[in-house]
Amino acid sequence: MTAFNIVRFKVKPGHEKDFVDFHRNARRDFAGLRRAALVDTGNGTYCFVGEWNAFSDIVNARPQMIGILDSFRHILEDFGGGLGPTDPVSGEAVVEFESAAARP
Repeated sequence: MTAFNIVRFKVKPGHEKDFVDFHRNARRDFAGLRRAALVDTGNGTYCFVGEWNAFSDIVNARPQMIGILDSFRHILEDFGGGLGPTDPVSGEAVVEFESAAARP
């Protein structure tokens, strides 16, 4: 079943371009990763959204993803409240659909 991971980041002021460039040039060879996007949600906050073949692929990729996070952690702000510099969630899709408007 398809799975997704979503990670929210708050970038320190003045480092937004570095953060976006890092993701633009990041490795893309994670086993099971179908596609991903970095979304600018405003005010220096971004969300990474990854679509995966299975939840186990996310679990297996976590050590690599944490290693990548460690390389740019210094440009992230702490969310506070015990969250640290990221606010990650992940899980299996329970409903999937395509827009009816997108169908031919």
